[in-house]
Amino acid sequence: MFRGDPARSGVNPGPGVERSPTLLWRFQTDGLVFSSPAVVDGVVYIGSDDKNVYALDAATGEERWRFETTGWVGGSPAVAEGAVYIGSAGFLRGLYNVYGLDADTGEQRWRFHAGNEIWSSPAVVDGVVYIGSDDSHVYALDGVTREEIWSFKADYWFRSSPAVVDGVVYIGSLDSRVYALDAATGEERWRFQTGDRVGSSPAVVDGVVYIGSDDSHVYALEAATGEERWRFQTSGAVGSSPAVTDGVVYVGSDDSHVYALDAATGEERWRFQTGDSVGSSPTVVDGVVYIGSQDSYVYALDAATGEERWRFQTGDRVRSSPAVVDGVVYIGSYDGYVYAITEE
Repeated sequence: MFRGDPARSGVNPGPGVERSPTLLWRFQTDGLVFSSPAVVDGVVYIGSDDKNVYALDAATGEERWRFETTGWVGGSPAVAEGAVYIGSAGFLRGLYNVYGLDADTGEQRWRFHAGNEIWSSPAVVDGVVYIGSDDSHVYALDGVTREEIWSFKADYWFRSSPAVVDGVVYIGSLDSRVYALDAATGEERWRFQTGDRVGSSPAVVDGVVYIGSDDSHVYALEAATGEERWRFQTSGAVGSSPAVTDGVVYVGSDDSHVYALDAATGEERWRFQTGDSVGSSPTVVDGVVYIGSQDSYVYALDAATGEERWRFQTGDRVRSSPAVVDGVVYIGSYDGYVYAITEE
């Protein structure tokens, strides 16, 4: 699922691509690909704004199936118990859906109608699908029956993707707040006010919630109470979602930089400048940070120093976030392609 696990830690199993990148394959869709891939059991699942969800062979890029939704697919699939869960943004009012699809065939198992577009990516924990919507609700749905277990309403849209840890759902809203909700009931546990919209998705690691805001800050909050531990200011909106591992927070900013911050203090360890805004979210594998930029490149950076290991150019902006599995980096681009990058 998006960011690798329900905690949205941004850590993938790897191994990665440490040097000399080369194209393994690319697959062309008929629209922009800002969805991020999920790679499970040798299959790459990803959406496109051509309205389709695709299942591609991870080794060859061959299409296994496609499923046509009612609109743009900008969120990223979650795969659990033989099912693929994904939302669509919809072209027409009333056609905004969350889908449960068979992972092997792409056949629709169910659909759930929301009140507005869905850009949030689902998290699936213990058979429950958690997802946000532009109708200002977070939903908890039964993964088998699509039955609504609960919903929670905020003051504005949810484009952040929920993290679910220890019975709590954490999510940001475009009403400028971060929310913690009881995963069983949807009851609000706490809220934290930032200075602008929160489209970034939280990473929850070791009792701390790390998240960005369009107010240009990265925040660290106590997971139990919502109390602020620290904040770090960049020079642009932070729509990128943090990755957290080995005591370091990695995140991108619209100021064109990728940052590495001390997870305990928020102190900057290093920054790396790309050629444009960084809305992609980093993935960390074996001491390497993988991330895309609006400058059309995918970057691999040394996690300890920020030194560039390599860059790979696509044909357009990269807002998709990489999945790194079995020595291959999978990522989408606004040029309409899904890329698989490996070592020469």
